[in-house]
Amino acid sequence: MDELDLLQWPAMIVTLLAAWLVASTTKKRRDQGFWVFLVSNLLWVLWGIESETYALVILQIGLAFSNIRGVIKNRSGASAIQ
Repeated sequence: MDELDLLQWPAMIVTLLAAWLVASTTKKRRDQGFWVFLVSNLLWVLWGIESETYALVILQIGLAFSNIRGVIKNRSGASAIQ
C-alpha cells in the first residue's frame, strides 16, 4: 500500500465529520460542514485519480457542486426543503 492509498482513510474521516456538521441545527456548523465536505470531495478526487476509480471522481465533482449550493443556500437562509 503506497502513501496515496492511505489518503482514503482521512477522506473517510473528513466525510463523516462533514456529515455530522451538516446535520447540525446551527447555521454556522452547517456552513462549516459544507466546507468540510468540499475538502473531502478534494481528497476523494485525489485518491480516485490515483486509483483510477473515475466514477468516484465524477461523483465527487457532482457532490462538490451540491456542497457549493449548500453553502449558498445556508448563507442565504433558504430552507433545506426547497
